[in-house]
Amino acid sequence: MKLKPQPRPPKARRTRGASRPRAASRGAGRQARRPGVPLRRRVGARLPSIRRLIAAVGAVATAAVLVALLNGPWMRVTGVGWAGERYTAADDLRDALEAHEGASLLAVDTNALREQIERLPSVESASVTAGIGGRLEATVVEREVAFTWVTPTWRFLGAADGTIFARESASSEVDPEIEGLPHIDDHRSTTALLTVGDVIPQALLRTAMRVASLDPALLGSDESRLSVQLDDEFGFRMVAIEEGWQVALGVYGIDPRETATEADERLERQVAAVRTLFAAHAEDEVGWVDVRNPGKVYFRAKG
Repeated sequence: MKLKPQPRPPKARRTRGASRPRAASRGAGRQARRPGVPLRRRVGARLPSIRRLIAAVGAVATAAVLVALLNGPWMRVTGVGWAGERYTAADDLRDALEAHEGASLLAVDTNALREQIERLPSVESASVTAGIGGRLEATVVEREVAFTWVTPTWRFLGAADGTIFARESASSEVDPEIEGLPHIDDHRSTTALLTVGDVIPQALLRTAMRVASLDPALLGSDESRLSVQLDDEFGFRMVAIEEGWQVALGVYGIDPRETATEADERLERQVAAVRTLFAAHAEDEVGWVDVRNPGKVYFRAKG
C-alpha cells in the first residue's frame, strides 16, 4: 500500500522593510565611557603658564636688584652730617653717625639711631634721614635752658626737669640770652661731683627756683635783684649785692617728711619775717639776717 506524501508547511514571508534580527553586540550591558581629555590639554595643564613664568622671572629679578642695592657701593653710607646743635658735643653726634659709614643705606635703622641721639642729655628730640646719595644726616632740637647752676669751676645749664645738659667755664662771659634766668651759686662740698647728665633733685630745685624768683619788694627791699647761694652750713641764702646784706634761709629739699606745701609755707613765713625786720630797721644798716627759724629772727648790723 502506498503512503501519500505529506504536504510541506508554507514558508513564512518577509515583509518589506523588515530586518533580520542581529546578534547582540559585544559588550552589551556595559556602562558607556565619557570622552577623555585631549592630550594637548593634559600636557598644557602640567606646564606653567606664560603669566606664571613672567611673574617668577620678575620676582627673581626684583630679588637680584635688592641684593645689588644692599651690596652695591652706590647705596652705602659715604658721608654724615648734623644740624641744630649748640650745646650738644659735636663728637657725640659724629660718633653716633660715623659708626654706620660703609653700611648699606637700606640696612641703617634710623629709628634706633634717632633714639640713641635722643639719649644725649642736651637733646630734646631728633630726626635721622638716610639719603639716596649716601648721606646720613641728623637734626636735633635741644633742651631749653631754664636755670644756671654755678660751682667754683663750672657754670651748668639745666632744663626745667632739673637735668644738667651742658656746662661752660664759670669764669667765662655769660651769654646774654641766659643772663636773666634763675642763677644759683652752689658752694657745697658735693658740687665737685656734679656733671653733665645729672639731675638736680626736684625738691631742691623747686626751692631754688622759688627763691631766685622772689621779688625783693616782697621783703621790703630796694634791691633790684637777689642772688641765691647754697652752702653746707646755712643751706639757702639770699644775697643783695647792691644793698650788701645776706639772709640765711636754711636747708630745703632734704627732709622727706616735709611736703611741698609745708616748704612753701615755711618760706612765706621767712619772707614775712624779713619784711618785718626791714620795716623796723633800714636795710642799708643790716648786714646779716638769720631766719632759719622764722619765729626767732637774728640779725647783725653792718660794720
